[in-house]
Amino acid sequence: MTTTDPRDHAIAVLKENDRGTYTVPTKGLYPFQWNWDSCFTAIGQAHFDENRAWTEMETLFAHQWADGMVPHIIFHVYDDGYFPGPDVWRTNRPVKTSGITQPPVAGFALKRLYETSTDKEAAARRAKTLLAPIHRWHRWFYACRDPKGEGLVAIIHPWEAGRDNSVDWDEAFARVPTEGVDPYERRDLRHADPSHRPTKEQYDRYLWLVQHFRELEWDNTRLHDASPFQVIDPGFNAILIRSCADLADVADMLGETAIADENREWVEKSIDALDTLWSETHGQYLCHDRVTGDLIDSASIGGVMAVVAPVPDHRAASIARTIEREAEKARFIVPSHSLDDPRFDSKRYWRGPVWLVVNYLIATGLRAAGEDAVADHIVKSSLDLIALSGFAEYYDPLDGAPLGGRTFTWTAAVVLEFLAGKP
Repeated sequence: MTTTDPRDHAIAVLKENDRGTYTVPTKGLYPFQWNWDSCFTAIGQAHFDENRAWTEMETLFAHQWADGMVPHIIFHVYDDGYFPGPDVWRTNRPVKTSGITQPPVAGFALKRLYETSTDKEAAARRAKTLLAPIHRWHRWFYACRDPKGEGLVAIIHPWEAGRDNSVDWDEAFARVPTEGVDPYERRDLRHADPSHRPTKEQYDRYLWLVQHFRELEWDNTRLHDASPFQVIDPGFNAILIRSCADLADVADMLGETAIADENREWVEKSIDALDTLWSETHGQYLCHDRVTGDLIDSASIGGVMAVVAPVPDHRAASIARTIEREAEKARFIVPSHSLDDPRFDSKRYWRGPVWLVVNYLIATGLRAAGEDAVADHIVKSSLDLIALSGFAEYYDPLDGAPLGGRTFTWTAAVVLEFLAGKP
């Protein structure tokens, strides 16, 4: 790795991937704007260019759908280097977008930007313009992805969780057909080792769901019930809960009490519901298959990441001990799947590798719960990976090898947070 100071190197990565009003995750592999990537990007940009950080968030929400959904990809420019592109999604938006969403980090990011701003008057003005759109997105989740009012929302496509090929999805995903998928050529394999990426069978199922939703004209009042894949991911729900809580805090500071009150109502109900996913056996939360009604016996990072929500301290303590047990087997933490599971794969995307952006969320939650020692361990392990292997997309937890894309935006963004003592 270059001997450049890590802070300077991180800033250089963010600037390299900046496209003016939005930032790509990395050149080549991901040439568009991704939803939760942009929220983490803004948090990183705030360390050296507050105006640019606000613009990142504003660009994302400029493409919010009329029903409140914020798509997971915005195709600002033509680029045939990524599949599936807008010709596959066919969502018929003024600026082309995908038709599914991603973990709602925006409320969390908004609070970080507002807290760290040096010009509070300008920050209040820009935060206030984002309050209502983020609030509408939260309301959309509980209306369209929690149709029975249980307090937990489901993802209807693995890409929505951001953890595309997690072991968590294997059984539920097997219900998704592969027949009738249009012929396609994957572009990701031009940029990354195929053995590190999702399989062809998984891609067939991903695309079957896209085609199925497309046939339903992307009508979000119908997609949840029409999907054979309905999974309640504790990590996804925890991010939503945390964003609701943080949005409520910002809304209070800006005098928007109605927004604050509704978001806190969601937090209270959802925290109680999240506890139904707890596993004493695994010392973490588990995913729930809404179609079968069963918990999914899969000790993945989603159930550890749930600590980012304001969960009870005794749950956070259990998760901290679970991480410590994994640290006895992995050189670098936190692996995206338990090493005790025979399905663990140290190099294949979300089936084992370490992702620094997830480390950031976990450390944030642990710090809030007073689990400082384990939070410190996660931060140190993350910075050790940077020193060893640079700003990669993800890393092998056994040897620290860099995997996926290089000079990766959200990795650089959270490193700036780590270096600044946050969390």
